[in-house]
Amino acid sequence: MASDDPPEAAEAAAVKNPFNFRTQVLSTSPVKSNVGQRRGHKYKHSSISAQHQIFQEPPQRPPPILPASLPVPTVREAWRSMHRGQRVRLYWCLCHLAVAVFVFFRAEGSLALTALSHLVFFDAGSAAICVAVDVLGNFDVWRRSSIRHPFGLERAEVLAGFALSIFLLFGGFDLVSHGVRHYFQSMGDHEEGPGHGHHDRVSPGDIDWVAGLAILGTAISAYGLRNQARIAKVMRVSYLASMPRVLSNPFHVLTLFFSSLLLVLPLLNIPFSAWMDPVICTGIAVSMFALGLRLAISQGLMLLMSYGGNKSVGSVVQEIEEDPDIVRVEEAQFWQVHYGLGMANLKVRVPTGSDEGALSKLRSRIASLIQNSLGEGYGQGASLRWDVTIQMRTDVNT
Repeated sequence: MASDDPPEAAEAAAVKNPFNFRTQVLSTSPVKSNVGQRRGHKYKHSSISAQHQIFQEPPQRPPPILPASLPVPTVREAWRSMHRGQRVRLYWCLCHLAVAVFVFFRAEGSLALTALSHLVFFDAGSAAICVAVDVLGNFDVWRRSSIRHPFGLERAEVLAGFALSIFLLFGGFDLVSHGVRHYFQSMGDHEEGPGHGHHDRVSPGDIDWVAGLAILGTAISAYGLRNQARIAKVMRVSYLASMPRVLSNPFHVLTLFFSSLLLVLPLLNIPFSAWMDPVICTGIAVSMFALGLRLAISQGLMLLMSYGGNKSVGSVVQEIEEDPDIVRVEEAQFWQVHYGLGMANLKVRVPTGSDEGALSKLRSRIASLIQNSLGEGYGQGASLRWDVTIQMRTDVNT
């Protein structure tokens, strides 16, 4: 029979090992912290039905259709994207600009040639804008919409055209100031004596090579390379839209007319008298100011998101109200974004009980009416497209 341990031995063992630890195998997996997490009932996995859940997951949203932004090409990328035709037009723009500089420095005090150089400068600038627009059209950022540029970069063309119209206005004022200064100088020369009379810049019977060079440069740019196409779009939103297609750009017509006049007068042995020079300058200045003012107004309305076309919006709205499936037009807003896009938002009342098929046909009919009426020559190659948005409500009084 084994005897029990004495009390002294038990006390000694308790002193050596006061804690009753047992060896445990610890896990090597990382410890997960629950700090900040909500403890309690999880409603997502609750036994309560989904109709009575307090916290529900938001519905799944489709990915955005429009990108946030599109890359804008650099000068090197634009140069690499140019094809042979675009480079030829760019080189000719530089030649056209050289012609304008040559005409300006060869004016030799002639007010008519100074005014003509202003027109040639404008033609060269408009041709350069046409080439830049054609090159930027090689990239998606020009026409494709994004969140940063909802209508692409095509509105930059409107801004550049507005700057050219301001150049026309200031050019007209500059020519007027030159004419006034020349008038007072001629009065002073008349008081000093007959020794300060007017001298012809080109002798009768000779060819004015400066005017001939201006005709050649304008003709190649306008009718050889079709650099007037973009400016012609601006003319469609003004009172000049009724002019023939060949006269769609009146600036080229002015340049060719006054250049031909300066070229023909010496050949017909008509002396270039002292009063003829300021008269031609005044005609060019008035034409530049009138067309530049109209051009600035039409493009300014585009920048202000308004519509300044040559067609009446009121007649279009009245024609829409005459449709038998429409009770009345409550609201109609029209504006032009850029040269190729117009926006139309309408709110109309329709009779009660109209089915979806009839409403769909009504939408198509209204969109076709707006496009045909305000499309600026729709069906004849015009590129002004109208994006029509229609909100329909049923009329409770019918």
